Amino acid sequence: MERKNNIFVFVGPPGCGKGTLSGLCVQELGWIQLSTGNLCRKHVAEGTEIGKRIDFILKSGKLIPDDLITEMVEGWLKQQEKSAIVILDGFPRTATQAESFHELMSTTLSSFELNVVRFGISEQAVIERLCSRIICANKNCQTVYSLSKDSLLLPKDLTTCDKCSTELVRRNDDDRAIAVERLATYRHHEQGMIDFYNKIGQYMHELNVEKPINDIFVDFKQLIEQPRT
Repeated sequence: MERKNNIFVFVGPPGCGKGTLSGLCVQELGWIQLSTGNLCRKHVAEGTEIGKRIDFILKSGKLIPDDLITEMVEGWLKQQEKSAIVILDGFPRTATQAESFHELMSTTLSSFELNVVRFGISEQAVIERLCSRIICANKNCQTVYSLSKDSLLLPKDLTTCDKCSTELVRRNDDDRAIAVERLATYRHHEQGMIDFYNKIGQYMHELNVEKPINDIFVDFKQLIEQPRT
């Protein structure tokens, strides 16, 4: 699979499996995954100029503005090797971020090709996945598991991580009522992004993710090799 200078954006609601598929791409294909959340924490911990601005904003109880997130992602991408194949995890999340990123792709990041993959999944399936999700409490691991009996992500021990033996916990926002609210918010922003990508003629791959992860991974590899129509 010879692909160079590619950026993959996974578009899909929380709990749809973006992180799990990203992990397989990193492990099996040698791709690079950028988590904007982890990058924010790294800048804050290292006390960079961007990190200081992020820290001040968060301590003020405000959301990190789109232009600052975009600036941070741009800086990180410029440091990657020319042959890098990168998955952006958690960016862009809004139409505004997508527009800003499109401008960068046309200028300072013109050596990269953008690939958008939209994850197809029902509302009910998303809510069930979120409500059955548990994660490793180790911030350096954060492996995601599922308590669903038929899931391939079921841990060997329901209380500890298979990889690092740290306690498994539930995220506060994986409560059913909160999950429903998060999904509604996501769909609002998702539609704005889709409208923008349609407007500029950006091709979007469609991937059905209501199946076992190994089957999704096979479908994904086949899908990205297909000619765009």
